[in-house]
Amino acid sequence: MTPSPPPADAPVSPGSDSPEAVPVASPPSDSSDGAERYRETLWIEQILRKETVGGVLLLLATVAAVALANSPVAAAYFDLRDTYVSVGFGDAVFEISVGHLAADGLLAIFFFLAGLELKREFVAGSLRDPRLALVPVAAAFGGAAVPALLFLAINAAQGPEVLRGWAIPLATDIAFALAVLAVVGTSLPIAMRTFLLTLAVVDDLIGITVIAFFYTDDLQPAYLVAALVVLALFGLIAQRYQELFRLRSTAALAILAPIGIVVWFLMYSSGVHATVAGVLLAFTVPVLARGGEEDGLGGHEGLAEKFEHGLRPISAGFAVPVFAFFSAGVAVGGLEGLGEAIASPVAIGIVVGLVVGKTVGITAASWLVTRLPGVSLPRGVAWIDVIGLAMLAGMGFTVSLLISELSFGQGTALDDVAKVGILLGSLLAAVAASVLLSARNRHYRRLRAEEEQDSDGDGVPDMYSGSAAS
Repeated sequence: MTPSPPPADAPVSPGSDSPEAVPVASPPSDSSDGAERYRETLWIEQILRKETVGGVLLLLATVAAVALANSPVAAAYFDLRDTYVSVGFGDAVFEISVGHLAADGLLAIFFFLAGLELKREFVAGSLRDPRLALVPVAAAFGGAAVPALLFLAINAAQGPEVLRGWAIPLATDIAFALAVLAVVGTSLPIAMRTFLLTLAVVDDLIGITVIAFFYTDDLQPAYLVAALVVLALFGLIAQRYQELFRLRSTAALAILAPIGIVVWFLMYSSGVHATVAGVLLAFTVPVLARGGEEDGLGGHEGLAEKFEHGLRPISAGFAVPVFAFFSAGVAVGGLEGLGEAIASPVAIGIVVGLVVGKTVGITAASWLVTRLPGVSLPRGVAWIDVIGLAMLAGMGFTVSLLISELSFGQGTALDDVAKVGILLGSLLAAVAASVLLSARNRHYRRLRAEEEQDSDGDGVPDMYSGSAAS
C-alpha cells in the first residue's frame, strides 16, 4: 500500500533551517523513479558501511606503521619495505620493492574501484543530471585548487624540489572521511552523504589526472601504446561478453584479470604511474546490463556493480591498509624531530592546504556555482552542512601519501616531513569536522524526534494527523 503524501502544511524537511524549505515528503513522479532513487540510496549506504570498516582498518594500519617506524624494530620495518620481489620468465626478470608494489600495484585496485564509481555516477548516477552534478563537481575542483595554491604560496621561496609537492594537499581520503561521518553523523540526511561521496569520487579523478600528467617521468611511448592496445582488448571482451562475466565471476577472474595485469605491467613500464591503469580499465567496464535497470542496480545489476561488489572488500580490507602500512611509517626522531618537521614550510603548506584550503575551496566553489540560475544545493543540505563536509574533505591520506612519494621519493627526508604534515592536517581536519557535524547531527536528531512524535498514541505521527494544523 502506498502511503499518502503529508498535508500541505506539514513541517519542513530537516535539511534546512529555513521555514521555506521543501516538505518532508512528496510523492515520486512515478513508481520507477521512486524505485530508482531507493536503489541509489541503498547503494550509497552499502558503500558507506564497507568504507567505514575500511577506514577503521586504515587507521589501525597507520598507527601500526608510525609505531613500528619509531620503535626498536624500525630497521626491520624499513628493510621489509625496501625488500625486492622478482618475477622471471626465462631471461626476463621483473623486480619491484615491497613498498612500491603496495603503492603501484595494490593501489591500482583502489583506483579501479574509483573508476567504476565515477563511470557509474556519470552513466547512471547523480552525475548524469548536470544540474545535480554541478555543485559537488565544482566543489571538488575548488577543494583541489585552493589547497594547491596555498601550498605554493607558503613554499614559494623553497625552490623547485619542494614545489614538486604542490599537489599533495588536493586529495580527500574517502575511507577516512566516511568512517568519521558514520561515527558522528548517524542522523545526518542521506543527501549530505551523497554530496560527500560524489565530491570524493570527482576528487579521486582529479588526483589521478594530476598523477598521470605531472608525475610521469621518463615516458616510454612503445610501452604506453602497447598498454593502450591491450586496454582496448580488455574493453572489447568486457563489453562483448558482459553477461558471461556478470553471471560467472570465475570467468572474469580467468580471462579479464590476466589481461588487466598485463595492462598494469605495460603502464608501469611506460613511465606513467601504474595506478592510472586501474582507472582506464574501469572506464571500459559496462555499467548497464542488457535488459537491466537504467541505474545499473536492481536485480539485474550491471557488470560494473558486480565488480565493485566483489572488489570493494579487497580494496578497503586489504589493498589500502597494506599501502598505508608501508607508506605511513615515518621516523620522526623524537619530540624534537617532530617539532622540526611540523615547523617545516612543507608540512605547514600541507596542513594549511588540508585544513583551510579544503574548507575555503569547497565552500566558495559551491557558493559561486549556486549563483547560476537553476542551480542550488542538494535538497536537504544547508550551508552550515557544506562547511562541515568541506572540513571533513580535508582528510587527505591515501592519494596524498602517494603524491608525496612521487614528489620527493619514498623514504626521503622531504617525504617524511610531508607525511608528518599529511597526518597532522588530516587529524586536525577530522577533529574540526567532527565538532561541527556532531552539532548538526544533534539538530537533525531533534527534528526527527519531533517528526515522529505521536502524542495521542494512535500510531500516526502528529505531523500527519489532522490536529497538527490546528
